[in-house]
Amino acid sequence: MLPNTPRVPSAHLFTSAGTNRLKNMDIVSVMAASRMSVPLAVVVVLSVLLTGAAHAGPEMDPYKILGVTRSASQAEIKKVYKRLAKEWHPDKNKNPGAEDMFIKITKSYEILSSEDKRANYDRYGQTDDTQPYGGGRYGHQHDNFYFDESFYNFPFNSKSSRDFADSKYTLHFNQYVNDVVPDSYKRPYLIKITSDWCFSCIHIEPVWKEVVQEMETLGVGIGVVDVGYERRLANHLGAHRTPSILGVINGKVTFFHYAVAKEHIRQFVEDLLPQRLVEWVTDKNNLQFLSSWHKLNKPHVLLFDQVPVVPLLYKLTAFAHKDYLQFGYVDQGLSETADLQKQFNINTYAPTMLVFKERIDKPADIIQAKGMKKQIIDEFMSNNRFLLVPRLVNQKLFDELCPVKQFHRRRKYCVLLITGDEETFSFGNDAFLLFASTNAKEVVRFGYVYQRQQQPLCDIFTQNKDSEESSAQVVILERRNAAGKALFKPVSAWNGSKEDQQLLLEELERLQKDPSILVHDAVLPELNNERDMMPLLSLIFSALFILFGTVVIQAFSRLPKKNFVEVTELTNITYISNLVKLRPGHMNIVLVLTDASKNILLSKFAKEVYTFTGSLTLHFSFLNIDKHGEWMNTLLEYAQDAVQMDQDDGGTHKMDYTGFVLALNGHKKYLCLFRPVYTGEDPDGKSSEDEGGGVAGRSRSGSRDDHPPRRSKRSRSLSTLQIHHKLDRLGLWMERLMEGTLPRHYIPTWPGLDKITPSK
Repeated sequence: MLPNTPRVPSAHLFTSAGTNRLKNMDIVSVMAASRMSVPLAVVVVLSVLLTGAAHAGPEMDPYKILGVTRSASQAEIKKVYKRLAKEWHPDKNKNPGAEDMFIKITKSYEILSSEDKRANYDRYGQTDDTQPYGGGRYGHQHDNFYFDESFYNFPFNSKSSRDFADSKYTLHFNQYVNDVVPDSYKRPYLIKITSDWCFSCIHIEPVWKEVVQEMETLGVGIGVVDVGYERRLANHLGAHRTPSILGVINGKVTFFHYAVAKEHIRQFVEDLLPQRLVEWVTDKNNLQFLSSWHKLNKPHVLLFDQVPVVPLLYKLTAFAHKDYLQFGYVDQGLSETADLQKQFNINTYAPTMLVFKERIDKPADIIQAKGMKKQIIDEFMSNNRFLLVPRLVNQKLFDELCPVKQFHRRRKYCVLLITGDEETFSFGNDAFLLFASTNAKEVVRFGYVYQRQQQPLCDIFTQNKDSEESSAQVVILERRNAAGKALFKPVSAWNGSKEDQQLLLEELERLQKDPSILVHDAVLPELNNERDMMPLLSLIFSALFILFGTVVIQAFSRLPKKNFVEVTELTNITYISNLVKLRPGHMNIVLVLTDASKNILLSKFAKEVYTFTGSLTLHFSFLNIDKHGEWMNTLLEYAQDAVQMDQDDGGTHKMDYTGFVLALNGHKKYLCLFRPVYTGEDPDGKSSEDEGGGVAGRSRSGSRDDHPPRRSKRSRSLSTLQIHHKLDRLGLWMERLMEGTLPRHYIPTWPGLDKITPSK
């Protein structure tokens, strides 16, 4: 140690030309200085500095720094390095010269641990630090990207660098899986892989800091993974070297492979984003762009600016709001956009953003500012994410447009038009849109559905279900809980006349004074996802699947006989092909059941997943928990964050997995979990839900184990009803699975084949 030695400025010992050599003084001499008196130590250090300044050319001797001979083996060098690095690490050694000594120790080990660098030093007496990246025989690449020699010219301050990198942005495995991956579907992430013992990590810190300060203000997520504390996450990301920089978007990891420069990393972020997020709009195609609002069911946003490329902030905004808005860009510097600028009276001195809804000749909202900030733009987008009268095409849109009532003062009422897409409905549809455009009440929202695409929902609201689809109808509704319960009132048939509009206006005014006019109640079915609906293909190779343990189940009797769902039993025969070696991009949806519940749950399962059988990437299986319970227990031990089990009597209650559904991605090694939710009514008329709450883990059907073997007819009927309802809302869960919004639980490895093989 050097307890009484003044701190030696790092710029004197570590320069762009290489570290000055401590001439005629080895590491032993430096250590001996700690035993000198204070005045003598000062004289020695000053003479060393003066000598170093007079001999700025020679480089340091890594052998002397580490105190090893030139014939030392790699094992010896590594052993000495670990001892010295631990002794001189700035976090543990408070001596003022510890930083500089630690740098020299680490750099020396970096040279001697590499056969190429060591041979270069032995032959030429110099390190390759002065070689530009990619130049000459000894130009070198570090890990996944290159270092420019300019990165060696900076004052090093380990404390400030570590504080910047490690505290605010540090990621842990569960945080990455549960927060970063789902959020990456709305914004890209930049993640740096580093460690305390990584000398090269120090070099990229200034550039990384600049990049983070810029990217974070634009909305890019930032993360830092220290392999010393989160090796599991580093291995999961595929980052086996430090330093590494990678990007995550839509759950996909991409590594950065270029010179570490601010411009290169910025371009890397742009390249992560999907193509055609923003469409170039000119005088020739502006009508086509704006008129697509009806087909896409989205408002359209136009940004007018004078730069010849789409700004990165606008691209990131388009990615974040792509599910709700369509984005276009107008370059004001082009002559082909002059008419468009004139039509909307665009100011050429500041970027201008316009939102168009159902009217394409007049913007619904406008914002203009010289320096648009992300927060302002996000608020602007959030306020304009829906059309005046959007078409309800899936459950997600319905949930957002017509949210469940949370508090009395936050009630939201939806005015729903049940109509068709034929020409005969166009006048009434236009009149409904005109009525909605005059609405000034924030608690009332408008939407419409096509009866042919959403028949189950329309059957609830339509008073005369047997009548032909001859006229439109308006319904006012209020959703009460997440299980689908709603109060509603059909207003009248709707043809768009003034009388119809006046009647609707009067009903809305009455509703403000007396919410009890919504006299009808019902449990609404899930909306069909019109964007993903595909013609169902009949599968005719059941005999081949039976040879591999496949069970073919009729979906339900009302379906055509040739339409069915193929469900494969997950056994030791099908385990490898249906899970372990499942092709990339494919998933296996596995229903967990017992011998007693097999017939009931398979029938319900087939009904719930039937509309998803058109996807060629989905496979359906079932797991008999009576045979393979050990496999289920092992799987959930691997993924402890997947589910927290409910237990009775101090943890003695045996977990009932009946009705659980697992979405297994064999290639990426993760699962999504569905837990049973009962949404029906019990025989006593009591709802099983409290404002949308679900039953999980210790479900009602689990009580069957507590009954004696002989049960009454009523008990058997109740048990059957409860088992049947275990898969309620599975269809909605499948929607979220297809949209990629479910939490993913990653596991290190699939349970071994011995866990799926029945005990003999």
